Amino acid sequence: ERFGRLSYEMWRACRLVADTGIHWLGWDIEQARACFRDNSALAPHNIETELQRYIGWPGQATAYKVGEIRLRAIRTRAETELGDRFDVRRFHDALLVDGPLPMDLLDARMDRWIAEEKGR
Repeated sequence: ERFGRLSYEMWRACRLVADTGIHWLGWDIEQARACFRDNSALAPHNIETELQRYIGWPGQATAYKVGEIRLRAIRTRAETELGDRFDVRRFHDALLVDGPLPMDLLDARMDRWIAEEKGR
């Protein structure tokens, strides 16, 4: 379980490094390939898929990571403010009910949800 989590984190880190390396540092594809090969457990085919994604979509890895950090912060805020009344299913329902939203709107939406849950 721990190995899987660490492997997943390394894969995510490689995405950030390769995306930044290609689009900011001017890496060629072999440098980015080596980053994945040397630092992740991905199969060669999966490495190529990742590379094509980040070559064609600059900044995607960074945007995903920023989104992850913001979502974790929203959940932590909800857990802290609701304590024992925090229900992960209700949290996820509230998080997803309006579909994709900019993070600032999602933050405000979830603040309203937390207030509603406190009043239940």
